[in-house]
Amino acid sequence: MSKPGIILIAGPTASGKSALALALAEQYGGTIINADSMQVYRDLRIITARPTAAEEERAPHRLYGHVDAGENFSAGRWCREAAAALAAARREASHAIIVGGTGLYFSALTRGLAAVPPIPAAVRAEVRERLARDGAPALHAELGRRDPAAAARLTPGDRTRITRALEVVLATGRPLKDWQEDEAPAILDISRVAKIFLIPDREELLRRIDVRFDGMIAACALEEVRSLAARRLDPALPAMKAHGVPWLIRHLDGEMTLTQAAAEAKRDTRQYTKRQATWFRNQLPEFAWVEPGQALAAIEAQLRVLAR
Repeated sequence: MSKPGIILIAGPTASGKSALALALAEQYGGTIINADSMQVYRDLRIITARPTAAEEERAPHRLYGHVDAGENFSAGRWCREAAAALAAARREASHAIIVGGTGLYFSALTRGLAAVPPIPAAVRAEVRERLARDGAPALHAELGRRDPAAAARLTPGDRTRITRALEVVLATGRPLKDWQEDEAPAILDISRVAKIFLIPDREELLRRIDVRFDGMIAACALEEVRSLAARRLDPALPAMKAHGVPWLIRHLDGEMTLTQAAAEAKRDTRQYTKRQATWFRNQLPEFAWVEPGQALAAIEAQLRVLAR
């Protein structure tokens, strides 16, 4: 691995991605770039299993803990910041090791990011029905409540644009302008990078999830969540929905015991790992699925082929 390359490491939560990335960065020299949508939040080091301060001292880490929990961090913004981090790694002749479990980030990196996701047929049909029944001015008034900036740009009679803007905000919870600003081309050619998806034994993965969450509680995750809850942020913000956070807040509010909250958080995490695997299998089939013990050899083999 003498020639600097780009390595993508994905996998389910608790599969050992961060440890592998750190081992690679230390062994070969490299910059670790975060591709986990929750580890960007500075308020959530423990509950998101972000690298510790000691681990961050062992190798350069980028895009970790640099966003306030009150922000709605988008995939488009991540793409722009990841592109800058990749450019810096190239200037430093350093391997770039992009690691995380957020499939949308890897897809945006290698496929680009569309301006607006597909609108569900049910939402589209509902809006069109209301347009025919109530008229464009009524929809424009609703748009004014949900997306004031879009409504201000449109006249009450602009049926097509009003309908489109309302469909987007109803389907995604985000204004149309936000999606348009996030549009981004692919940054990497997926055929020119090493890429693996870690797939531990399922029973071992479940054991790791349980042990890790218990370790988070022992490491003061409850106090971290208590501080976050004290800010009274909008529950719809991404940081407020990080695995474990809603359940621990319910415990802090007296709605359940800590044991119950931990059990629910672990259950949610187990279910999420299934969705992660399904998403990567369907959306990014180019990733090689490897067991953790074979990951280093698989990455080295891919890099040798790419270097030819």
